[in-house]
Amino acid sequence: MAIKSKIRTVPHFPKEGIMFRDITTLLKDAQGFRKVVDELVQRYTGEGIDIVVGLEARGFILGGAVAHQLGKGFVPIRKAGKLPAETESYEYKLEYGSDTIEIHRDSINKGDRVLLIDDLLATGGTAMAGAKLIEKLGGKIVEMAFIIDLPDVGGRKKIEKEGYKVFALCEFEGE
Repeated sequence: MAIKSKIRTVPHFPKEGIMFRDITTLLKDAQGFRKVVDELVQRYTGEGIDIVVGLEARGFILGGAVAHQLGKGFVPIRKAGKLPAETESYEYKLEYGSDTIEIHRDSINKGDRVLLIDDLLATGGTAMAGAKLIEKLGGKIVEMAFIIDLPDVGGRKKIEKEGYKVFALCEFEGE
């Protein structure tokens, strides 16, 4: 069973010309969801991961499941104003404007080896911002893992140019 075959493409969402890669069809498929989690767990078992961090919101689903299977804790990175305790924040540029994400200050210890997870890698802006937040707290990014990479958008190249390792389970190239 190919993971890619379980991902629905929704044309022209959220705007004209965008081919939205919808993982909800993959997540609702018990075998598909298990395959994604199992492949990531297999990749990171024995890699010295201390904590798994997931980016809002789909990264929570995948990151939580992977953290559970690895026997590690899970930390969410959320949009500004959603976390109740003291936070660190990071503002980053979007195509039009900017956004801010936050993490609890006490969620990462200095020297923690962190696996950063999200569903999709496009421009890499949110993943880079997440990495900067983790590093601000003293964590070290072991790798960034995604279900989908959109290589034509260039996020992977941008992230790797900054010295981070990237892993994706499938690609949608020029499709």
